[in-house]
Amino acid sequence: MANATPAVQASSAATSEIPILGTSVTEYGVALEIKDFTGKTGINVSGTSDLAPLDRQAAMFAELLPEAKNIGIIYCSAEANSKYQVEVVKSELEKAGCTVTEYPFADSNDISAVVTKAVSECDALYIPTDNQAANNTELINNIAEPAGIPIIAGEEGICSGCGIATLSISYYDLGVATAEMAYEILVNGANPAEMEIGYAENVTPKYDKDRCEKLGIKIPDSYTAIETETEAK
Repeated sequence: MANATPAVQASSAATSEIPILGTSVTEYGVALEIKDFTGKTGINVSGTSDLAPLDRQAAMFAELLPEAKNIGIIYCSAEANSKYQVEVVKSELEKAGCTVTEYPFADSNDISAVVTKAVSECDALYIPTDNQAANNTELINNIAEPAGIPIIAGEEGICSGCGIATLSISYYDLGVATAEMAYEILVNGANPAEMEIGYAENVTPKYDKDRCEKLGIKIPDSYTAIETETEAK
């Protein structure tokens, strides 16, 4: 069991025989450098992906921020899965008539300067499912929110830290699905090389209520407010 892309990559490098199931991996073809990936790895790796529909995420800009035409995308250049998401979302936004600029950062030391530049040049930002960005949402928010720049996020954790809205998947459900795949391998003898990568069956449009109110952004009734820890208690 390997949680997230680096763990899957390390596990795959360590053994070609022991079955490996990944989860919270955005794109297995990219993570494992598989050309012409069709949904099955063909090796001892399978699992579940946390990739939400990227075209629908891109469409959220037109729905929530129709006046935003200059979009910046912030991501860690060291994360191959982030680059994959950037390419897809950038293409979708450009089809919709937006000007898109990439703002990659190498590590956490670069984030402040990169985000500061992005908010000075863009109407809104997009952050994909990116581990480094997820670990630095407070820093990003401390720059973007005072500048009045809204952020659409690739997943709920990043959205609650610095975004206004996202398409949310259930990581709990992904864990359950991965466990079911493990059962098929251990009990029923399934071959991971022949198992389709699993994806979240349901996605929910969610928003950060407090941040949207601060930025004056009206959210459709079809969106669900992200529950804070205080509210959960």
